[in-house]
Amino acid sequence: MPVVTISRQFGAGGSSVAAIVAAEIHAEVVDKLLIEEVARRLDISASEVASEAERPRPMLERLVRSFSTLEPAMGAGWSPPYPDPLFDPRRAIIELTEQVIKEVAEGGNVVIVGRGAGFCLRKNPSVFRVFLRASEAVRVEVLMERLGLGEAEVRRKMHETDTNRAAYIHQLYKKDWCDPDEYDLIVNTGRLGYQATADLILRGLREPLRSGAQVS
Repeated sequence: MPVVTISRQFGAGGSSVAAIVAAEIHAEVVDKLLIEEVARRLDISASEVASEAERPRPMLERLVRSFSTLEPAMGAGWSPPYPDPLFDPRRAIIELTEQVIKEVAEGGNVVIVGRGAGFCLRKNPSVFRVFLRASEAVRVEVLMERLGLGEAEVRRKMHETDTNRAAYIHQLYKKDWCDPDEYDLIVNTGRLGYQATADLILRGLREPLRSGAQVS
């Protein structure tokens, strides 16, 4: 049963390509579902999990900063949302995210988008690891249409998101997010489009590449 992980630059079409591949092999796309499952198990909101996904900054730091702006009378009556002072919500989110990734991979027939899945499962030889990229110009155009934002704001968001993703992988796995040796297939979706990219992934699943071979 195939397991595909898709790492992607922001705006390179990771979710779109994943949907095409999953439809062809009758697999499940694990993206937002993973966030929802982690949130359910930790009994916190999905937005809290999503805010930590592929980001290097600790959630507790942001919580402390947000409450530091309260008036003294308000701050005095505030108590942390986690009763155990040793509980680190960010570490809990990360560890449980890895656990859920491994669980869904064991079941097979899944396409996992982001969340460091390719690095989490890097020791599993049956996992087909993909990286999707596109030129900045292409991604800016895609994101401006998708997000309804101006060019300057899109470029800022794009750079911030990709920087966070790279830092997340480096912090957790001590690896370079863009290292071609970490992937079985690297595709420029801006050149090939989503359908052709999906076709390459499907070909890779049917005819595994020789060790060390790559397509980009």
